[in-house]
Amino acid sequence: MEDIELTNIEECNTDIVDISVEKEVDVEIIDDVAVAEPNVGTALQAFSHNLQITDADAEGQDSQGAGNKGRMGERMVSMGLITEDQLNVALQEKKISGKMLGEILVDLGFIDEGVLSAFLAETSGFGVFDPRNTIVDGEALALLKKAMAVQHQVLPILLKDDEVHVAMSDPYDVVALDTLRRYLPKNLQIKQMVTTSAILAEAIDAAYGYASSIKGILDELEEGKEQKDVASLDESEAFSHPIVRLVNALVFDAVKLGVSDLHFEPEDNFVRLRYRLDGVLYTAQILHKQHWNGISQRIKIMSEMNIADKLSPQDGRFSMNVGGREADFRVSSLPTVHGENIVLRVLDKSSSIMPLSDLGFSEENMAKIASANSKPEGIIIVTGPTGSGKTTSLYSMLNEINDVEVNIQTLEDPVEYSLPMIRQTHVREGVLEFADGIKALLRQDPDIIFIGEVRDKTTAEMALKAAMTGHQVYTSLHTNDSFGAIPRLLDLGMKPGMLAGAITAVFAQRLARRLCSSCKVEHSPSAQECKILGIDVPNAPNIYKTGQGECMACGGCGYKGRVAVVEILLFDEELNEVIARNESKAELKALALKKGFKSMKDDGILKVLDGVTDLDALAKVVDLRV
Repeated sequence: MEDIELTNIEECNTDIVDISVEKEVDVEIIDDVAVAEPNVGTALQAFSHNLQITDADAEGQDSQGAGNKGRMGERMVSMGLITEDQLNVALQEKKISGKMLGEILVDLGFIDEGVLSAFLAETSGFGVFDPRNTIVDGEALALLKKAMAVQHQVLPILLKDDEVHVAMSDPYDVVALDTLRRYLPKNLQIKQMVTTSAILAEAIDAAYGYASSIKGILDELEEGKEQKDVASLDESEAFSHPIVRLVNALVFDAVKLGVSDLHFEPEDNFVRLRYRLDGVLYTAQILHKQHWNGISQRIKIMSEMNIADKLSPQDGRFSMNVGGREADFRVSSLPTVHGENIVLRVLDKSSSIMPLSDLGFSEENMAKIASANSKPEGIIIVTGPTGSGKTTSLYSMLNEINDVEVNIQTLEDPVEYSLPMIRQTHVREGVLEFADGIKALLRQDPDIIFIGEVRDKTTAEMALKAAMTGHQVYTSLHTNDSFGAIPRLLDLGMKPGMLAGAITAVFAQRLARRLCSSCKVEHSPSAQECKILGIDVPNAPNIYKTGQGECMACGGCGYKGRVAVVEILLFDEELNEVIARNESKAELKALALKKGFKSMKDDGILKVLDGVTDLDALAKVVDLRV
């Protein structure tokens, strides 16, 4: 086929699409020409659409062609993926074999398929599909038959709301995209992800070759076919093993539901799997005990634990692409009389790091947070029990003030979510403790310091010293309410004179279940409810409660998601004076109430009156006794 000269990038784009449609061939841009090659399915055609020439690239070029910097090979050299010598060898091989440049670079061993996928994704603007760390959604897979997937080199990997994510070697293959639109439900939007032909072919075979639903895999296991031991598998064959696929399916199901924890609990003859959703545990699966050894081994291998040690508690961690997003899992194993109990904590960055406004803070509390953040030094403490959302609120606050103009350093045990531009340090017992870590951080010229938790006197002293030397310090503390933070710090050996003036604000929070917006119903509050809400019965407004019957949005439970119920105690000179005199907690509270302090109960009642939650959900996290 004759070479086609690239005289205009927009005209070229149109020509290439026409070629792809009429002759079903792929197109690659190499050395200023578009070379049409039949039966080669790669994503290189994407460059004709997305490899734009910048002003700097165009400098010194004439109107007859793109300059060297616009070429695929030169781009890879400039990114440090290959050397100039390797490019010359590959271009020479291309003249001989006629293959595409990306394919040649992989064949020569200069890059691997993963590097090529990442490069194609970056330059085309689409996400990269990596089957080794991605769990394929069985519902998405059922949308397209294998023969159609093979013919058009597409793999549905996720069905979410009104979107279907599809892995493709050529995200601009209009024939494949038109075919998908013809076979998929009309309301679905197609979101392309890029990979190479070789990776995609293997992924299609793996995805369609084995059951991917939990029920299908359990049926397969019940057939009792002899399987290779999970511990002896290598990653190239792991995807085909039913135990590996079962663990992947359970993890996918949990993340898709928005679960925060998975509890694998062995009993005498079975293993109970419970999910914690919106703070409440419920039984998700009952598995036969004979599968537990393989399941526990697989989880421990993924978490880099010692699979031979079943008598000691262990901690681990792993990451997977679940539902089109990266999710981290913190894993804990604990020996019990029936075997190892394993709990997975889901750390989903996309759902856990969000704007403060999305967490449920009232306008008044948002103004208090802004006021606390604006102070150049001092400690901001967030208190509450485990699972009350302290870390989420602190991360959201840090994200709010994160900027190139400030240096934010953190000490965490462990680091739960990776934040851009923030220097995060993992505290390890016996290696780097909180107190020593704070000393090290202070030598890093920080503006803001985040300490995961104040646990002892030394850490508290170092945090106070950091606050008194002109740093903003954010930390958490285990107390029941905001007023309990002062007695707690005094118990740790802090002096009242040190605390006065060093504390900017203390937050206390709980997470209450949020009413499902699709099925909640209005009702008139009873006399007892009016008494709790502090309103007159004759003038009582309608409030909301959970709906009855089946609801697709919440699964019939009446709740979907959680909302923060918060109290914020801002310190001023008068409150600092009370602390300096070592007055009681009651004295501090009386003065704060006089200044208009709103408690968690007050904040929760406002959310009940606004229809965000109900009294039943609020009573489970806040003391509503009158």
